[in-house]
This record gives sequence, C-alpha cells and structure tokens, in this order.
Amino acid sequence: MRRIAVIGSANTDMVIAGNRIPVPGETVSGGRFMMNPGGKGANQAVAAARISARRGACVFIAKVGDDLFGRDTARRMKREGIVARLVVDEEEPSGTALILVDAKGQNVISVALGANGKLSPDDLAPFRGDIETAAALLMQLETPLETVVWAAKAAHGAGVPVILNPAPARKLPRILYPLVDWITPNETEAELLTGVKVVDAASAAKATAALMKRGVGHVVITMGAKGAYCGDCRRIFPCRKVKAVDCVAAGDTFNGAFAVALAEGRSCAEAIDFAQKASAISVTRPGAQTSIPYREEVK
Repeated sequence: MRRIAVIGSANTDMVIAGNRIPVPGETVSGGRFMMNPGGKGANQAVAAARISARRGACVFIAKVGDDLFGRDTARRMKREGIVARLVVDEEEPSGTALILVDAKGQNVISVALGANGKLSPDDLAPFRGDIETAAALLMQLETPLETVVWAAKAAHGAGVPVILNPAPARKLPRILYPLVDWITPNETEAELLTGVKVVDAASAAKATAALMKRGVGHVVITMGAKGAYCGDCRRIFPCRKVKAVDCVAAGDTFNGAFAVALAEGRSCAEAIDFAQKASAISVTRPGAQTSIPYREEVK
C-alpha cells in the first residue's frame, strides 16, 4: 500500500485545563498545565500513522524552526514511524498554540504559526515525488494557501486523491475547489465557505451543493455531537456517545482515520463510521497527539 502524504503544521500545544474558560478581562485560577505536541498537520499525520498500523505508512511534510520544538518534532515523528520531510527555517520559531479547556471538554485555541506560515511551494518541490506517488494527500489551512494550491495541483495532476480539511476556517481561492476530491469542514467552516448556517441534514445538504457547484468532488461535514453529514449518502451519521474530557484533535483524528479508510478502498459511509470510532476514543483523553488511538483500539 502506498503512503498517505500529509502536508501541514507542526506545533507545540501549551494547555491549561480548568473548570471554565475565562471571558475577556477575567483571570481564572486553579487550572492544570500540560505541554503537548500538536498542530493540525502533525496531528493528522500521527492519526494516519497509528491507524494505518504500519511503519512508513505516512509521510509528513512541514516546516519547523531551528529550535528545541523543531528538533522534538523530528524525534516524535521518527518514534511514530512517520517519514518526516521537515524543512528547517533559520529565522522563524516553530509553531506554538495556547489552548484553554473547560470541564466539559470544550476549548479555545490561539495559534502562533511561526515557521508553519513560511512553508512555500519551493520548500515542497524537493518532495514532489512523495506527493505524486501517495495513496492520498491530506492537507489543512495552517500553512500558506499558495502552498496548499501548489500541492493540490501536483497531486491532482498525478491522479492522487486530495483531501482538504479547511481548518482553521478561511476563504478559499476558487482555483482550489476543482482540485479537491474530498472536503471535510465542520459546521463553522462550512458556513464561512458557503454562507449556509449548518444545523441539520437539510442545511448540510444545501452547503454541500454549494461546495460541489464550485468543483469539489465529495463533501463530508462534521457536526460535533450531531455526527457527520455525508454528501454522497445524503444523511447524517450519528456519532458515538462518550463522556468527553477534551475535544482537542478530535477533528484531526477523524481526518487522519478517514484518509486511511479511503486509501484502503472503503466506501464513504464505511470511512465515516471508521473515523467516528477513532474520534470518539480521542475525546475521552486529554491532549492532542496523546489522545489519538491506535488501530487495535479502533477495531
């Protein structure tokens, strides 16, 4: 089986878990501090690697700083069995994220992109072969849009399925949509992209139609506790009911598992079910990459 290629961000998450998230101008004491590896790209690469259950099943392309966090990213990728193509930026620091989590598992996140924001098409060019021979290309939006478009063009031209998780939410250039085989926004991201407020199957179908009109091949909208809407199946797949302690990386786990399932030849419905199982496990644990399950757990 060919590798899944993931292009995206690598961050270090600094997390405070407390009873509630402070409002602007307020200080809330009594939280517990943790420092965890994160970044949407790195999270999804780890999810793809663990759920593939095969060393070398994922190649991760990213940019890091010449610092402690960057070197730690390289070590962690190696331990996970991921083929890491890390470009080192001599000027920008590695990306970091500050995360506040409340007692119900809800979170707010502020990200300093650092070297992630400098990942350019020129940085990707030496690894074009990894992209063009991949089983699938999985990307997010914590790196420059011009780089996302370049990679999507390279993959699309080679017949490699492109999966785009459009997070964090931002407007996309029209040229990108026809290059995307699968787009996986959540409700907020779907609304920003289409102008449709997604609250149920009918509104999700309307947002799906808008995205497909722009050229996207397939649409899956994740809807939190409501489940995930499949544009191909035209229905919502309800999620597993679990006691959530931390929703950080739940979406990343879903996308990594979804990419693995598609690469294994599963149908959209089967891939969603598989990804929901993985995501449900992740929210029962604290942290980003520390919460991502292994294949045996999902099975």
